Amino acid sequence: MASVFTHAFVALAAGKVYADEDAPARFWFLSAACAVLPDADVAGFAFGIAYGDTFGHRGFTHSLLFALLLALAVVALCFREGRRGRRAALVCYFFLVTISHALLDMLTDGGLGVALLAPFSGARYFFPFRPVEVSPIGVGSFFSEWGLRVIKSELLWVWAPSALCVLLVLSFRRVAARETGAAER
Repeated sequence: MASVFTHAFVALAAGKVYADEDAPARFWFLSAACAVLPDADVAGFAFGIAYGDTFGHRGFTHSLLFALLLALAVVALCFREGRRGRRAALVCYFFLVTISHALLDMLTDGGLGVALLAPFSGARYFFPFRPVEVSPIGVGSFFSEWGLRVIKSELLWVWAPSALCVLLVLSFRRVAARETGAAER
């Protein structure tokens, strides 16, 4: 898996691209939470759920169906106000930040893969290109030489490209706003 920090960073970067300037605090909190929540499945280890089971690590909570259900629930519970089209856009956004977790995990070099189609299929997937070092499970293991390698890998392969995308989008928006303002005068 990618680290919890990286999952949250990617969601917040996506939020910066998606959100209006006046997005409420709950938007930012829920963005990070949706991106991190799929790893709650590690609690299953304490209950004897095996890694490769449907509800094991990188199982159902990493699936497309889970991402959709979570997005629908978040919008229904936390964003009831506004137009139907706006709520539909928020469902798409929260679906994408949730499924970003699975997609990042598919870029890692360890584990059993991601059950994108759970519960309909137990098949687990990786991308053919897997440059991100897999993060250890557990806080104690993360603060080690292995954790340092993970952070270095994620900075190179995830944080830098995400930050670059945000900077490009914001730059294009500023240019477009200036051009629109100039055309209106």
